[in-house]
Amino acid sequence: MHGFEHYAIININDLDNVDFTQIGETSSETIRKSLDGSMFVIKWETEPDFIKDDVVIPLQVLSYEDCLLLMQTSEWTEIIE
Repeated sequence: MHGFEHYAIININDLDNVDFTQIGETSSETIRKSLDGSMFVIKWETEPDFIKDDVVIPLQVLSYEDCLLLMQTSEWTEIIE
C-alpha cells in the first residue's frame, strides 16, 4: 500500500506557495518535476490548506494509479530507445 490517497500536478510557478509540512515531500529538492521543469507532483493524505484555500490550484488531482500512468508519459519520463 502506498499510503497516500491524492496526488496533484502543480504549476512550477506555485512552488513557493507549497507548505511542505502538509504534504508527503519534504522540500523543493524532493519533488518530482516534469522533464521541461514546468510542473511538479505532490502527494497528501489530508488536503493541504494551501489547496483548500485556493492559494495553489492544481492542474490535475489524481489517484495513485492515475499518477503512476502519468509518470510513464513522455512529459515526465525520458524515453530511451
